[in-house]
Amino acid sequence: MKIGLDLFLEKDYLQFKDQRIGLVTNMTGVNQGLVPAIDLFHNHPDIQLTSLYCPEHGLRGDMKEGENVDSYTDPFTHLPVYSLYGNNRKPTEEMLDRVDVLVFDLQDIGSRYYTFIYTLAYVMEASEQYGKQVVVLDRPNPVSGLNMEGNLVEDQVRSFVGLLPIPNRHGMTVGELAQLYKHEFGYDCALTVVPMEGWRREMYYDDTGLFWVSPSPNVTNSDMNTLYTGTCLIEGTNLSEGRGTTRPFEVVGAPFIDGHQLAKAFNRRSVPGVLARPTSFIPSYQKHEGEICGGVQLHLVNRQELHSLATGIYLLETIAELYQEEFEFIVNEENKFFFDLLAGTTTLRNLILNQNAQEFIRSCEDQVESFKQRRKPYLLYR
Repeated sequence: MKIGLDLFLEKDYLQFKDQRIGLVTNMTGVNQGLVPAIDLFHNHPDIQLTSLYCPEHGLRGDMKEGENVDSYTDPFTHLPVYSLYGNNRKPTEEMLDRVDVLVFDLQDIGSRYYTFIYTLAYVMEASEQYGKQVVVLDRPNPVSGLNMEGNLVEDQVRSFVGLLPIPNRHGMTVGELAQLYKHEFGYDCALTVVPMEGWRREMYYDDTGLFWVSPSPNVTNSDMNTLYTGTCLIEGTNLSEGRGTTRPFEVVGAPFIDGHQLAKAFNRRSVPGVLARPTSFIPSYQKHEGEICGGVQLHLVNRQELHSLATGIYLLETIAELYQEEFEFIVNEENKFFFDLLAGTTTLRNLILNQNAQEFIRSCEDQVESFKQRRKPYLLYR
């Protein structure tokens, strides 16, 4: 198979030969031989690369989640690097002064919480506003393009972890999302998508033969990616989601949890495609830093059977029942429940506390079906 970057450099760049190019990328923007797009563009005799733009975690991926990224001059290319995760999430007119075309080349992970897909939306919005073109170099959805899970984000809880009404697991590539944004959500910029060759909707990333480059410090492997749609919800609670360990979003726990008790209770629910194993861990940063946490590691038995969102919700429901005095949902600096922003709804919290989350999971089926029909015209792959 071939990714959008390689195909762009084979032929598509020619239509932009005399244009000034800005590149929205990070360390995942590499060709199939792991050469960075930055180097390929900067050294190309017919590509006029004038500016770089970086999302959350920075150009080189060395910034923690939620940490503001500063703009600076890249020491290797001596080009300006404009942060799209600092004072501005949307490019300003000044940031776009040096470009005619913005090329977007970032690896998404297939869950709506991951902010790169909203950086794309803001790039498209600014490009429409200031008369720039957008070119999206497509990459695989690492958890396949078939399975979709979850609800559509409600208006009152839209944020940078849920900006648009798409499901928790959206089943689209960034190129397909760009077309959806343009035609369904009003991000009506001049858009070109460079599709991949050889990618099929049923493929997970480890089916592609491509090298995996982690798009952020806690995105580690295929199992983590597959579980993330469900276990990312842990971030909205006082539990550790495993940040600061070697198994983020696979291990979940807290100092007040008995891992053996939790594993037995969760496994009694017979959640398809997954088993819990008791474990303990000490996060090196973030929640419960330096403390011994009891908990579980989730192990995939069959990723085709797994409903990752249901897995995360049922795990939370189990913990809420076992540890009623200790478990809680946390609020952010704006005194909003961060869980609601991740869940895309204000109703799921109470359903979990009342042991009635199955009602929510059933209610998502109609929303997924509605989204499936809405996305259909913009799918690029079978």
